[in-house]
Amino acid sequence: MLSNQLLNGVKNHVRQVICTRNLGLAAPALQKASDPIQQLFVDKLKEYASKSGPGYKLVEPSGDIQRELKAELEKAAKQYGGGEGVDMKKFPSFKFVDPVVDPVHMEK
Repeated sequence: MLSNQLLNGVKNHVRQVICTRNLGLAAPALQKASDPIQQLFVDKLKEYASKSGPGYKLVEPSGDIQRELKAELEKAAKQYGGGEGVDMKKFPSFKFVDPVVDPVHMEK
């Protein structure tokens, strides 16, 4: 009887610790982070998101980075059939044509 009560007490304590730990992990996401390093990280993420804006553009790129990006995009366009005026974001259209079958020579 005593061992049964002891096991139930341990189970309840473990459940309480797990629930407390899970709530403790979710709390910083809901509230302001209590750790200054985490708060700094969150602030930098928000600052980066505000600077990049819509379209996922580079944030404060240098001239070398822009030239390298342009060269890589041109290389990909040449490799995959793109070029001036070709929309590479558009899904390609396929046209399948049935071959003409001659009914006279079907026996061969």
